[in-house]
Amino acid sequence: MNQNVTLSNRLKIVAEYLPQGAHFADIGSDHAYLPAYVCQRDKTASAIAGEVNQGPLDSAKKTIRFHQLEERIDARLGDGLSVINEGEVKQIVIAGMGGGLITSILENHAAIAKSAERIIAQPNVDARAVRRWFDQNDFILRAEEIVDEQGHIYEVLVADRYTEASSPYSDNEQKKGRQLLLGPYLMKEKNAAFIKKWSQEIMNIERIILQMQQAKQINHEKIADFQTELYWMKEELDHEGTNDETR
Repeated sequence: MNQNVTLSNRLKIVAEYLPQGAHFADIGSDHAYLPAYVCQRDKTASAIAGEVNQGPLDSAKKTIRFHQLEERIDARLGDGLSVINEGEVKQIVIAGMGGGLITSILENHAAIAKSAERIIAQPNVDARAVRRWFDQNDFILRAEEIVDEQGHIYEVLVADRYTEASSPYSDNEQKKGRQLLLGPYLMKEKNAAFIKKWSQEIMNIERIILQMQQAKQINHEKIADFQTELYWMKEELDHEGTNDETR
């Protein structure tokens, strides 16, 4: 191998949640940096790098050849989870996309997704959609991370299939709605990235509500939904993680 692969902090976090001896698929792998990074550090790991476009696939193959990992990383062309067969891998990684797109990829090949032991998702936006998909499809959210990297805030969600661990969500629907939005584990930690993200989101939501209130046809139901979420955000930032009753 010519040199070690370097990763962004968000992808290093993803890599940390892959177990020793992982056999995983990296969907939307781009340059295949994540599979190369993992396989360099774990001689027992192997991976499938999936790409929907030929250009990124060629880049992935170049990375694999450069680091002499052809025997352990297979680059494949295809849409989402179509690049793997049911039960072929134990872990699935989908990073660097919107939460809506990630859930679409999982839902479009749900049988393949549900055959994995662990799914690690890194949505750029709308992590709630991914949490909801996990919750509705027999995956237990086991861990969450939030990181501020070069001015962008990313969340990493880790979920396991058929685990005996208890759900991190409340039985109360109102509290569960808050946890799905903000993240049950992230709410407990409330690190600097969490505070920054939701402080910014409060300003965005307040601006959206103001614009909606000034529209010719006012959608009162949607405004009410935004106001509820705004209340949740403000409550969490105000309570410094000490008020369990709000959860």
